[in-house]
Amino acid sequence: MHLNEITHPNQLHGFSIRQLEDIARQIREKHLETVAASGGHLGPGLGVVELTIALYQTLDLDRDKVIWDVGHQAYPHKMLTGRYNRFQSLRQKDGIAGYLKRSESKFDHFGAGHASTSISAALGMALARDAKGEDFKVVAVIGDGALTGGMALEAINHAGHLPHTNLMVVLNDNEMSISPNVGAISRYLNKVRLSDPVQFLSDNLEEQFKNLPFFGDSLTPEMERLKEGMKRLTVPKVGAVIEELGFKYFGPIDGHNLQELIDTFKQAHKVTGPVLVHVATVKGKGYAIAEKDRVGYHAQNPFNLATGKAIPSSKPKPPGYAKVFGHTLTKLAENNPKIIGITAAMATGTGLDKLQQKLPKQYVDVGIAEQHAVTLAAGLACEGMRPVAAIYSTFLQRAYDQVIHDVCIQKLPVFFCLDRAGIVGADGPTHQGMYDIAYLRCIPNMVVMAPKDEAELQRMVVTGIDYTKGPIAMRYPRGNGIGVPLMEEGWEPLEIGKGEILRSGDDILLVGYGTMVHPALQVAEILSEHGIEATVINARFVKPLDTELILPLAERIGKVVTFEEGCLMGGFGSAIIEALQDNNVLVPVKRFGIPDILVDHAKPDESKADLSLTSSQMAQQILTAFSRKQPSTVG
Repeated sequence: MHLNEITHPNQLHGFSIRQLEDIARQIREKHLETVAASGGHLGPGLGVVELTIALYQTLDLDRDKVIWDVGHQAYPHKMLTGRYNRFQSLRQKDGIAGYLKRSESKFDHFGAGHASTSISAALGMALARDAKGEDFKVVAVIGDGALTGGMALEAINHAGHLPHTNLMVVLNDNEMSISPNVGAISRYLNKVRLSDPVQFLSDNLEEQFKNLPFFGDSLTPEMERLKEGMKRLTVPKVGAVIEELGFKYFGPIDGHNLQELIDTFKQAHKVTGPVLVHVATVKGKGYAIAEKDRVGYHAQNPFNLATGKAIPSSKPKPPGYAKVFGHTLTKLAENNPKIIGITAAMATGTGLDKLQQKLPKQYVDVGIAEQHAVTLAAGLACEGMRPVAAIYSTFLQRAYDQVIHDVCIQKLPVFFCLDRAGIVGADGPTHQGMYDIAYLRCIPNMVVMAPKDEAELQRMVVTGIDYTKGPIAMRYPRGNGIGVPLMEEGWEPLEIGKGEILRSGDDILLVGYGTMVHPALQVAEILSEHGIEATVINARFVKPLDTELILPLAERIGKVVTFEEGCLMGGFGSAIIEALQDNNVLVPVKRFGIPDILVDHAKPDESKADLSLTSSQMAQQILTAFSRKQPSTVG
């Protein structure tokens, strides 16, 4: 059967191993063909092809529920659930989402783009099932990288106390998250992977006892205890730990052996209570280049399948913001041993891989544990170090309490560097960095800033390191800079809370923040063609806001427009309006930013066009808004 004929995963029932292997081959071919053409996550999905097929062979997906932890390992799931023929639209505008999405398919039982959520969600579904007197299986598939997240361990702790709640956790152990895994849990799992097979302990030990004289088909309680004790002497430690937590443990099993997977899943489904199936997989399985470079091929831009090389751009691009950040921080750290870069399993994504290579003693990877990362930074700051927590805007949301409770209340000098702020593109709503302006500026003691370009980012890195009066945060976007000249060293810090005038005009005041400063300049040029001359301010800081610069100009010019790449509710424009009203400067204000909607997956330029945030669109809206006589109100 060809994969395009499979519209329901239950069609796999009754297939022979040879037929299933052919389906696995087709999934990998489609997976590689699609990601090579348009980019996307590569290694995770390739590693779980057999796992997915075998699991779905043993489930009734009209009733049973599978919750995938972080959807980029669920590409095979999407192909087996009726989306094969549209799979080439993956992560494109109006196409298949890169993560699970409840509104996309009835088989996407829980959406997730952030790690470590699957066991909690699955346990909630299992408890709801039992409360309603229903009978279906619930399975959570979680990677070993996600198991470093505290939330997953909290869920395991809870589930282990519920011996009559049926729940299966499948641990997809490929030794990786995005960066190589770190920590004690990872060491445990590696010991298991490297151990001799131990399945005989669960399959054969009891049979051996039963063959002894006088025991027959049943074991006395004393012999049950002896059997369990012997098992703990020989089962790898992680299995014993899992069983002590209340789970029945199976594994580790070969994640690419369909027969072994099917047999184990069938056996595990018979267990009453929580069960964990430990599956050893190879990230990037079936594509030798990805198997060899598991970090580089976790996700890829379009590439040549034969060589694995990225398809070159038609013209050279400026360096990416993350690269500029990593280079600048490393240069500063060479002369300041107190600087400690902290990442939550995202060394390459945040640009801290350069610091890791050059100054490994000044680099810390905590795993997928943003809460721990922030409080760890607070502890370092207590002892006079200069911690730099480089965390994506969307992921810092996970540590909001720690930002307030452990850093801001104690006024500790932690430097937060928020990569991927604003519209991020193909990853969609789970990854959009929309909210950091609003969620940080409302916290006492926090300084919040954003550079207009990559050169100003360099100066802000110095500013953040030099600022010791309390916490300070810098947001910057995904992707490449705008091509301004960069300095190798000798960067000057900025004065806290001070903006700059980039262009002068008497007709309208345009105030931009971060990535929207240059679009504001472009808007000013368009307005000039219509006889309207604008003053353009690069605010630099949303907190403290440069009211000494902004308020007199707003009062004199009488019309204000704000520009931000973040949510309008509580954002930069709101800060401007608050400052104007608090100082009784009652002038009309128009705000540009992200309205109260979730921005779906698409190229950033496509999203901005849909949101009417291109320079030409904004200029037209300004002309329309201010062409008619307006009362002195804000809006």
